[in-house]
Amino acid sequence: MTYDEGLAQRIREQLGERPGITEKRMFGGLAFLMGGNMTVGVVGDELIARVGPDRAEQELARPEARPMDFTGRPMRGWVTVSGPALAEDSVLRHWVTTSAAFVGTLPPK
Repeated sequence: MTYDEGLAQRIREQLGERPGITEKRMFGGLAFLMGGNMTVGVVGDELIARVGPDRAEQELARPEARPMDFTGRPMRGWVTVSGPALAEDSVLRHWVTTSAAFVGTLPPK
């Protein structure tokens, strides 16, 4: 599967100069890691975002979000964000910021 390079570039810009950011091909797309922990990723034209188990229910109430599910079982603490909603910079910023805030609480790998 390919990923939307334009969306990946916008994520790079949103992540900015945060320390410890790396990129890795995963899930048939591109993942962005902070300190070795996956933060957000692009699969096709959608975003996958790590929001943490305590915040997942709140974030899933947003209209553009749904549970992340690659295997038939939703992954706890992760959401998938629909591609069309990501056209809005404010929507993308919300997900990148929320994910980076959660991952920033995790120990580096």
